[in-house]
Amino acid sequence: MKIGIGSDHNGFDLKEAINRYLSGTDHEIVDYGCYSCNVVDYPDVAFEVSKAISNEEIDRAILICGTGIGVCIAANKYPGIRAALAHDVYSAERAQLSNNAQVITLGAQIIGEEVALKVVEAYLSVNWQEGSKRKVDKITDNENKFLAKQNQEVAADTHCS
Repeated sequence: MKIGIGSDHNGFDLKEAINRYLSGTDHEIVDYGCYSCNVVDYPDVAFEVSKAISNEEIDRAILICGTGIGVCIAANKYPGIRAALAHDVYSAERAQLSNNAQVITLGAQIIGEEVALKVVEAYLSVNWQEGSKRKVDKITDNENKFLAKQNQEVAADTHCS
């Protein structure tokens, strides 16, 4: 599986630890930054990773910031993305099994490295079996309706009177 990983400066150290851990697996890792402890705005990284998933450049992703909340919100603003905050093994498994989440998010100031590695392992070890397909489809359908309405409004605004 091709896994994207990204963080802001608050998540840099944890991202590096996860990178080291994943380098010993069969997964291909794509690092979207940040690449140091210099200040980086988490939406920039979250949007880049979300775009890569949308373009099918990667299969799944792990995003990290201080709490995991900011990158989760930002990733979920990208059309078609389902990101889930996961700070325990059960949530990580359910993110994939129940919600087909392409992204899990972690909070470096919330979760320790040892637990984070277990969460990542749990998330990557399961695949969606469409058990909650009806619910996931409702989310997708609602998002598509909203986007279609937005596109209609933009098209209407571009016509000359």
